[in-house]
Amino acid sequence: MQTERLQRKPVVVDPMDEFNQQLVNNVHPPDWINPTPTGRYNLVVIGAGTAGLITAAVSAALGAKVALIERHLMGGDCLNVGCVPSKGIIRASRAWADVKKAQEFGLTVPDGIQTDFGAAMARMRKLRARISRMDSAHRYQRLGVDVFIGEGRFSGAHTVQVDDATLAFAKAVVCTGARAAAPPIQGLTETGYLTNETLFSLTRLPPRLAIIGAGPIGCEMAQTFARFGSRVCVFERTGHVLPREDADAAEIVQTQMGNDGVSFVFHANVTRVELRGREKVVHYAVSGKDDELVVDEILIGIGRAPNVEELGLETVGVEYDARVGVKVNARLQTTNTHVYAAGDVCSSFKFTHTADAMAQIVIQNALFPHPFGLGYASTDSLIIPWTTFTEPELAHVGLSEADAKNKGMEVETFTFPLDEVDRAILDGEDAGFARVHVKKGTDAILGATIVAGHAGDMIGEFALAMKGRLGLSTITGTIHPYPTQAEVIKKVANAWRKTTFTESKKRLLSRLFTWMR
Repeated sequence: MQTERLQRKPVVVDPMDEFNQQLVNNVHPPDWINPTPTGRYNLVVIGAGTAGLITAAVSAALGAKVALIERHLMGGDCLNVGCVPSKGIIRASRAWADVKKAQEFGLTVPDGIQTDFGAAMARMRKLRARISRMDSAHRYQRLGVDVFIGEGRFSGAHTVQVDDATLAFAKAVVCTGARAAAPPIQGLTETGYLTNETLFSLTRLPPRLAIIGAGPIGCEMAQTFARFGSRVCVFERTGHVLPREDADAAEIVQTQMGNDGVSFVFHANVTRVELRGREKVVHYAVSGKDDELVVDEILIGIGRAPNVEELGLETVGVEYDARVGVKVNARLQTTNTHVYAAGDVCSSFKFTHTADAMAQIVIQNALFPHPFGLGYASTDSLIIPWTTFTEPELAHVGLSEADAKNKGMEVETFTFPLDEVDRAILDGEDAGFARVHVKKGTDAILGATIVAGHAGDMIGEFALAMKGRLGLSTITGTIHPYPTQAEVIKKVANAWRKTTFTESKKRLLSRLFTWMR
């Protein structure tokens, strides 16, 4: 049974071409009619990003009565303004870069080759629209979820209000995600700027682009737009890109970005920005010396703010911080035992795969509570890898060497370079390495970093080993196909194994072989 259709303001995703129209039709249908609530829901999920979608779909598949509420676009940041569109244009820019170095592989590209940034962006929008079918309101309706398009707000101890409908719940889950947040730079709002939420609406390539922040978003988009032909300058407060990563790993990425035409201003303090005619001027200081850069667009690559406003969290006693997000325990339970949270709204690891994993924890704890407090799922057990999708990619899982030492752990670190891996050499992708940290005197993996063309695809082997409590000896005993770049994982494990072959063991074996002669 469904309610009467309410008049809503149409959702527009620029440019509103056929592909974005398909996107909107899937994830915020203009003619959508909300169902009429009947009885109490096992779960009411607010927010249809990754965490909310997984929570709703799996819970409904298990037989629970589930309502899913989304005020804007189902699929959240990942589908609409994050992973999907960014990787779409990263792939296009890599194709452009491959053409530029085609002569290395025996292919002569004639002068005057035509490039079309608008076509590359249209390709992204086309593929995003195709992928959006998986996150569509109609699909989730078919999965047995009651989908509500509208503003969801707690209205009572066990109720959520959506438009004029009241949804009663046994448990509720806040999955409202986070949004781009700009730093407090004088003149930024008046001058205008791009974030990941507006960047993918571009149809014309900005000739000159300033990017503030050299984190993952800043680096990925800096390299991408430089390969498309923009003159890109990155401003970063620290001394190198990707400051969360090992300095030598970040240096490899930084070098390739420089080769692609990206320029950098490190130890930069951006003091203000202003409009000068149609141009935008970035004023900055380095070591007390003031300077300026004139550009056409400014991209903010730092800052995220949790979506905690206008949810009525105070109504149900859910504590939150406007900067950090909803307060949860290791079971993802809020300060209200009947309300849970998952995803970017409560996690410092703002990754799609983390939101997915947190949804699984919520499902187990909210739907299958144990009367004695046993058998709960916990975030303490999560092994979270991440990848920056530059070229080369930089992937990491677990602790860094510094992290381990700060925890008082004795650690041994082993690194193996890609320029000694045959397939990496043959692919022309030999800048990088695999690094693993182990607990001293054991083969127990504490963390790993890979810098390689497909590091994101490769880091999963270390993540699996850590989750399964499998040490490096298991990796050394595993056959890896030749020739692949993934061989670097076995080679770095073999570097550890060589250290276990001590001088005393060598002497013992030498005596044994002498006796056997």
